[in-house]
Amino acid sequence: MAMKQAATAAIRAFSSSVASQSSPLVRHLHASAGSKKIVGVFYKANEYAAMNPNFVGCVEGSLGIREWLESQGHQYIVTDDKEGLNCELEKHIPDLHVLITTPFHPAYVTAERIKKAKNLELLLTAGIGSDHVDLNAAAAAGLTVAEVTGSNVVSVAEDELMRILILVRNFLPGHHQVIKGEWNVAGIAHRAYDLEGKTIGTVGAGRIGKLLLQRLKPFNCNLLYHDRLKIGPELEKQIGAKFEEDMDAMLPKCDVLVINTPLTDKTRGLFNKERIAKCKKGVLIVNNARGAIMDTEAVVDACNSGHIGGYSGDVWNPQPAPKDHPWRYMPNQAMTPHISGTTIDAQLRYAAGVKDMLDRYFKGQDFPAQNYIVKEGQLAPQYR
Repeated sequence: MAMKQAATAAIRAFSSSVASQSSPLVRHLHASAGSKKIVGVFYKANEYAAMNPNFVGCVEGSLGIREWLESQGHQYIVTDDKEGLNCELEKHIPDLHVLITTPFHPAYVTAERIKKAKNLELLLTAGIGSDHVDLNAAAAAGLTVAEVTGSNVVSVAEDELMRILILVRNFLPGHHQVIKGEWNVAGIAHRAYDLEGKTIGTVGAGRIGKLLLQRLKPFNCNLLYHDRLKIGPELEKQIGAKFEEDMDAMLPKCDVLVINTPLTDKTRGLFNKERIAKCKKGVLIVNNARGAIMDTEAVVDACNSGHIGGYSGDVWNPQPAPKDHPWRYMPNQAMTPHISGTTIDAQLRYAAGVKDMLDRYFKGQDFPAQNYIVKEGQLAPQYR
């Protein structure tokens, strides 16, 4: 199957503090001769698999690399069964060499699983965001963790812009009226606004955050961003965004707040009851980053009280979200399953990126520097 070339950009390589010598625990990224056991965990497409020949990000599509791998004598096992001691994934943990996972149907790679995986050398994420892996345990075990950096940043940024508009224009109640056969303009218009002139703030201005700010510029909004690093002065001027060093000082200024920071030990539960209270009353929040950045109950309480005027995103904690997850039932939400980064275009990019890294792995070659999340016992800067 023909695939588009992975669209990745070398941004933010590892800092100079990464040790140049491998630690004794490092499982060297040079595949020994012979067959390798590679396991992929993806969501199942069922009847939808046959509807698009480029639907490669599912179990049935298997990233489009099965024929290539098997022609080289490697074993490739793909499943969606990832939970519990008796799941299909668990059966293969002891002797697999490579595990390919995805944020959209995450196989949680715990310290316990890493300890059982005696042959494991490489953990690949088909997409971006490797927080479903215990990165500290992976680093301690000398594993390499890598993802296809940049593969779906456009997809996610576009989705965020869509969600902002859905919330600002109060779109969903109108759509629901149509389905129910109703017609009540006032029921929609009383809390529908223009995006122009509103203050939009992003917590995190990495690849996705910058793309979102660029896409918001034509709407004539006031753009703010908080990040550990400032955007380059030329791009910052071009976008017209203002850097806010103090996140808590930025929050009450924002009509719309977008979460674009990775999930780390520092950002887990970052938006708790106290921090949400610092936001402007009626704030609209979009979160396509990770569900665990938010305190689940604090979000529900704030939506119920009206302090959060609307909440939209595609990330949950845990994933898949159980049927009784409270975000499904809170008012003024526009939630979806985790879909923003798995468009067909994104699938083709991250499938090509995974194939490229596997090819490099078999040849004992380094990956593109920006793809590493754990290398030689060191975590990438954004995960420290």
